[in-house]
Amino acid sequence: MSEQGRVRRARHQDDGAILTLEELFPSDRMSLRSVRRFLKSPSAHTWVAELDGAVVGNLILLLRKNSCVARIYSVVVAPPARGRHFGERLVRAAETTARRLGQHQIKLEVRADNQAARGLYAKLGFSEMRPLPGFYEDGADGLELRKTLPAGRR
Repeated sequence: MSEQGRVRRARHQDDGAILTLEELFPSDRMSLRSVRRFLKSPSAHTWVAELDGAVVGNLILLLRKNSCVARIYSVVVAPPARGRHFGERLVRAAETTARRLGQHQIKLEVRADNQAARGLYAKLGFSEMRPLPGFYEDGADGLELRKTLPAGRR
């Protein structure tokens, strides 16, 4: 595997690695059952980041019928793999797919205290839309972010 690693579509056998990455979240973690459901769902698109053969990040994008707004449900990169642009590459893969599938916007929620993630999303053109007081299971505040996808391959 190259030093830069790669981003690819997730496969059902990635479920355990995705679940392990979920443990990095301070709260609101998915269960193995939820991970497996997303991997099978036609309305969910999941990518993983690999480095030296190990899954070091993932992103789940959700689409709703009759909506033109896609939602990044979960994105995480393991600490040893940070700084290698996996977060950016995962988000860009989601944006490309959302745009190709006719979505006009992409949204997500982020912990208000997650400065690194907020910085990444700002760099990628997301705007903070509204605060989400007490949004997370542990009572932490969140923020809703949105980005209008450029017209293109729709």
